[in-house]
Amino acid sequence: MNEEYDCIVLGTGLKECILSGILSVEGKKVLHMDRNNYYGGESASLNLNQLFEKFFPGRKAPENLGATREYNVDIVPKFLMATGLMVKFLLKTGVERYLEFQAVQGSYVYKDRKIHRVPTTASEAMSSSLMGLFEKRRCAEFLKYVQAYKQDELKTHDNFDCASRPMSELYSKFGVDANTQSFVGHALALHFNDNYITRPALETVERIILYRDSLMQYAGKSPYIYPRYGLGELPQAFARLAAIYGGTYMLDKSIDEILYDSAGRVSGVRSGDETARCKMVIADPSYFPNKTRRIGKVARMICILDHPISGTNKENSIQIIIPQREARRQNDIYVMCISGDHNVAPRGKYIAIVSTNCETENPEAELRLGLDLLGQIQQTFLHVCDIYEPVTDGRSDGVFITTSYDGQSHFETTSVDVLDVYKRITGHDMDLTPMPKNEEQ
Repeated sequence: MNEEYDCIVLGTGLKECILSGILSVEGKKVLHMDRNNYYGGESASLNLNQLFEKFFPGRKAPENLGATREYNVDIVPKFLMATGLMVKFLLKTGVERYLEFQAVQGSYVYKDRKIHRVPTTASEAMSSSLMGLFEKRRCAEFLKYVQAYKQDELKTHDNFDCASRPMSELYSKFGVDANTQSFVGHALALHFNDNYITRPALETVERIILYRDSLMQYAGKSPYIYPRYGLGELPQAFARLAAIYGGTYMLDKSIDEILYDSAGRVSGVRSGDETARCKMVIADPSYFPNKTRRIGKVARMICILDHPISGTNKENSIQIIIPQREARRQNDIYVMCISGDHNVAPRGKYIAIVSTNCETENPEAELRLGLDLLGQIQQTFLHVCDIYEPVTDGRSDGVFITTSYDGQSHFETTSVDVLDVYKRITGHDMDLTPMPKNEEQ
């Protein structure tokens, strides 16, 4: 450890491992340290014993839940968009070869106390039970417009500049009512609140196109994919990439002091009697509480079931979005469910996780609408955590801090944060072009 590195990374969460892997591939000498004795940090996947130790210290898991080693439960549950940024990170680095993904079977939205499959095309909109006849026609015309839209082809714009005019005006152009706006904005564009209404329409159009392209990628019934054995496999895969390119990993390593030079720039990290020198540090917020601020809170209820969720055609993997309008709150509620088919639980067991951004001091009550969709629950684990962001961009002191994981059910905002940190470090955008095959190890 008593060496000099281009970069020291603190924490083995997914964001930190992606940056560590990519910087290693680009020729940086990287030391990656974690105070924990396991990979993943907040993005780890835990077995049943680890879950009980985390949430109910000293309490043993009931035997009816099955073998502990068959569980790989995500603490921060998210799906990957099949053509989204996280997949582009995997393809850029070749890390996808270490992982095995499965398509998520169903994508649903909650409306009027019922679960509905999300329509994504004009023809699906016409057959959907979400809308009345006249609204179906308006929605179908709106989706046709989005499907044909190309920002660099004016003939597809129909005299509407999506880059400068707000989404509210695009809805008005097609006469789309508030109920349809709710499922379009939240179940297709995957916004978690209605703030997007006043922003340029192009953002939402591009999100709907991402949803459509991801849905078509594997000709499935949802746009999402998920790795077998849980999301904890992702940071380990990027850690393996970094190791192949010369990165050094140290787990269960105390971080006793961050060193700075006379100009206030970071110069090293001390662990016990050892000191590693560096030009910059990348870290998750927990390593720098004095350089971060709290911006919110997320509640997640992890539930073990012995049955699929009613109303979802007995599918083994699904997402249900409860838009804020239906929940009568400011943020959406997400319900994701995966099963033993994904090697995250014993056969016949299902892991359902209900999550939302907190708005009160009673998080369990905020999750109640999602929990009520699950039927009988065998075991619950309530995980409430603060969301932190860095107070500076890191350029002045060389300390680049990632943002905590938000309550959204997919990795797009996570990926955007990775791109932002990378640009702050290097001064340029990340090239997402996949590496030539002869460069992959």
